[in-house]
Amino acid sequence: MTRVSADDWQRAVLGEISGGGPQGDPPAARQETGTAAPPPDLAPSLDKAPAVPVVAPDRSPQPVPPLAPEVAALATGRPVRGDATSARALRALRSLFASSSAADVERAKRVAAVLQKPVTTGRQIVVTSVHGGAGKTTLAALLGTVYAHHRPDPVLVVEANPTLGTLPVRLGAPVLRWSADEFAKVVTPHMRFDQLIGYLVGLPDGGWLLPGSKGQIGAQLSLADYQRVAVAVRRFFAITVVDCQTLPGELARSAMAGAQARVLATPATPEGVAATRAVLDWMAGLPRPMRRGTVVALTQPGPRPALNAERAAELLGGGDVRVVPVPYDRHLARGGRISTGLLGRATHEAVTSLGADLLDLATRR
Repeated sequence: MTRVSADDWQRAVLGEISGGGPQGDPPAARQETGTAAPPPDLAPSLDKAPAVPVVAPDRSPQPVPPLAPEVAALATGRPVRGDATSARALRALRSLFASSSAADVERAKRVAAVLQKPVTTGRQIVVTSVHGGAGKTTLAALLGTVYAHHRPDPVLVVEANPTLGTLPVRLGAPVLRWSADEFAKVVTPHMRFDQLIGYLVGLPDGGWLLPGSKGQIGAQLSLADYQRVAVAVRRFFAITVVDCQTLPGELARSAMAGAQARVLATPATPEGVAATRAVLDWMAGLPRPMRRGTVVALTQPGPRPALNAERAAELLGGGDVRVVPVPYDRHLARGGRISTGLLGRATHEAVTSLGADLLDLATRR
């Protein structure tokens, strides 16, 4: 095993990806199948790192679907597009007579350049909220998909939520086997990348997922387990997006403190803005302030605006916090797996802009 310097971690990880796993299977093939079987017990490498212990077959979690078949069958009709037919037709008509403005082209180039920015160490971005129903999980899924699409290096999405979350469904995970709390009990600091991904779920749109509860009551990710997982995966993944529990939970506060960037999902309602403003004020008074590394995602809960978004952004921003409005999207509102090709144009632009803002903040620390 060839040693590499600490600042050349990406070359090491990408080399493991291109070199395939211990059985010669290319990781891309393993990702397409969505397998999450436990890794084999490999011989110690040349640097004398101990092998990863084998989990006995009778103790290996059985794969389960993100949704029970009878529940998945309840969905009716096809997924809808985020933009209505009339809006798409009008946009197509306008494109026949006018090309994209120079400002639009320049903005798209800037956002893409930031999303593809190289990083020297793994960066963790935590998504949380003050109340449920703010679109926190949907934002985490969208951010993970955006980073996986734009970047050649590995991207991971972690579900650090003790409730029955919907992140695997939103990401289109084929099956679930290892939950975050189960993974925390077997992960070791000496795991190689090809061993580690045996415990993860390969996603159809790229990237990897470490699920939380697997749709079962009783699974609890403790703070100690989360911290162990976060340390173990950081050196392998350029970006880790964490769908965290809502504030003021202890795990959420710890995850936010350890992240390089944070997202506060805020419904565009007066009570949502009030609660988030209180959280931002609390952040500013901490011994280790987190306010400057936080972006507010102002999510519109319905097709009709419930408040003045520009004024809300002024109240929340205060000059040192970025506020990114995320419009209502019909495709996202129906639930189920997110298809980026069906997102409305304004939603796509808002999410990519949010991803660029977060990575810009994360790479400054």
